[in-house]
Amino acid sequence: MTEGTERTEGYFHVGIVVPDLERAAAYYTDLLGIEWGPVLDLTIDVRLAEGGDRTLPNKIVYSTGHPRIELIEEVPGSPWVCNEHSNLHHIGFFTGSLAADAERLVAASCPLEMTSGRGDGPPDTFTYHRDPWGVRLELVDDALRPTMETFMFRPRAPD
Repeated sequence: MTEGTERTEGYFHVGIVVPDLERAAAYYTDLLGIEWGPVLDLTIDVRLAEGGDRTLPNKIVYSTGHPRIELIEEVPGSPWVCNEHSNLHHIGFFTGSLAADAERLVAASCPLEMTSGRGDGPPDTFTYHRDPWGVRLELVDDALRPTMETFMFRPRAPD
């Protein structure tokens, strides 16, 4: 996410929060033929904008085809919650300048909602921001791109 026409070149996915990840993935496979990569079931350290470091479960899966869809299992008490209107959660962008682009979004009236890491240091892998219309924007460090393309965007191994 840099200046000019390059701003959207880092676009790579939309995220949807779901109450049950496996059920939602199976539903979208049956309904739309979407093929999914491996499910990641992690615990990650985050810093919430309203204060406080937390450790949260993070269960996600990406579609293997374009446009990429990320399903995120709901985590009550976090930004990853379902609501009665839309569970489209965010638009994700890769960036080679995570801290600078995060500061640019904050300066453009897109306050920081959550970032990876702990304490007051700069973000290390991702940030979430809210734009003036309520749309979440996720910045992901470009250093993660090779790992994500190799592991997360490939079809799952057969069971």
